[in-house]
Amino acid sequence: MNLDDLSRRMNGAITAFKGELAGLRTGRASSSMLDPITVNVYGSTMPLNQLATVNVPEPRMITVQVWDRGTAQAVEKAIRESSLGLNPIVEGAVFRIPIPELNTERRKEFVKVAHKYAEGARVAIRHVRRDGMDMLKKSEADGLGEDESRRLTDRIQKLTDESIAEIETILAAKEAEILQV
Repeated sequence: MNLDDLSRRMNGAITAFKGELAGLRTGRASSSMLDPITVNVYGSTMPLNQLATVNVPEPRMITVQVWDRGTAQAVEKAIRESSLGLNPIVEGAVFRIPIPELNTERRKEFVKVAHKYAEGARVAIRHVRRDGMDMLKKSEADGLGEDESRRLTDRIQKLTDESIAEIETILAAKEAEILQV
């Protein structure tokens, strides 16, 4: 029975959750906002950060400087067509992307999306717990003692509770960040 593996998998779910939240707009500029954008260039699809430098010079502005001017049109198109609702201002090989203020309705939508991401992370952690319990049952069938089994069950549940509590803490912080005007 390997509790370290279960802990690693639960931490992986938390890390994935943090990554999903990083892509949510909060009204403040963040270079990670552009992470989901992919660009069709050179006959394939590439992430934006492999074609350009992304900077945040001010709280409500992102700059993107493409390395190859030939890809500028494709990068602009990818940013405009993304679901982020951003409108870049093109200045040669540099794009200035103003981050518009979020209205209350849009903020509430983003909070709902954050809650959906959190539920997905909780489900992933519960799957890890279920896998751990299944391994424990298999070990019991192979002769694991009742006391040891109960101790491991309690440790698996404690790991699960701690991971879900961490998700709740992260979600509460992100929700406050989104709703902050």
